Amino acid sequence: MNWTALYASFLATMAFGVLFNVPKKTLLSGGLVGMLGWMIYVTLTQELNINLVTATLAASFGVATLSQGLARKLKMPVTVFSISGIIPLVPGGMAYDTMRQLIENNYLEGLRLGSITLLIAGAIAFGLIFSGVLTETFSTRLAQKS
Repeated sequence: MNWTALYASFLATMAFGVLFNVPKKTLLSGGLVGMLGWMIYVTLTQELNINLVTATLAASFGVATLSQGLARKLKMPVTVFSISGIIPLVPGGMAYDTMRQLIENNYLEGLRLGSITLLIAGAIAFGLIFSGVLTETFSTRLAQKS
């Protein structure tokens, strides 16, 4: 595990929290959410050799689930944690490489990279939505039993 990358993901998440004007008391926990998401992603891709899309799905699900829990505990909106926490997973570098390949007339490579970029973006969205649905379902069932 590359500790420098973990610290960088923590700092990047906190920096985006500042940019998004989140409450100051949530910056530290928001940074930890982003770092956890990155840790899940790196562990799955590098240690367990799981493909990028599946690892991104699992990491975004982890970010969203932790964001849900922190939001309930700290009485904040979920987006305070999830939006900045998802930043380390966004495939910005891959989107840049896609555009560069297309500009350099390497259309097949550009299409390949673009397809992966779109799949990763979809995995992020699906992970966030799936976690929200599961959290809502279980919290509704627990409330009905009480």
